[in-house]
Amino acid sequence: MIDVQNGFVNDKSRHVVPVITGLVTRWEATGSPVLFSRYFNHPDSPFVRLLGWTALQSAPETDIVPELSAHADRAAQIVDKVTYSAFTPDVLRGFQDRGWRNVVLCGIATDSCVLKTAADAFEAGITPWIVTDACASEAGREVHQAGLTVARRLIGTRQLITTAEALELLSPALPEGTCA
Repeated sequence: MIDVQNGFVNDKSRHVVPVITGLVTRWEATGSPVLFSRYFNHPDSPFVRLLGWTALQSAPETDIVPELSAHADRAAQIVDKVTYSAFTPDVLRGFQDRGWRNVVLCGIATDSCVLKTAADAFEAGITPWIVTDACASEAGREVHQAGLTVARRLIGTRQLITTAEALELLSPALPEGTCA
């Protein structure tokens, strides 16, 4: 679950929160691991210095949305990050240590954090799956679609799936080595 935080949820991305909540609920029911990421901006970050973007520096903006907070409390890991990607060196080590070879991604924002996480997983030899209808961009549908277009080029068209297709991965059991 990539950066489903109060500061990223607005009128253009709010619609995805119930979709993500349903997906994570079903995922947890199988006993499969769930990871959450949280982005934290800081005053001297490149986001502030180069983009002039000062959001997500403190709570409540940095908090996981209330609809998912209980799920985050049960998560296998919460990845706190200061970059686009949730695929940090610690996360990669965790994947390697556990033998996880697939990651199913959803969250906000398709065009940046979800995309960069998927690309980093791909380059690390982990098979990324982006759940297209469980992702959104706080910049709107056009930017979400642009992120998906770039994802198709970076990780492959077959790696973009719907929630229904992601749930099929749960029946009867997930492929060995899959994490959300």
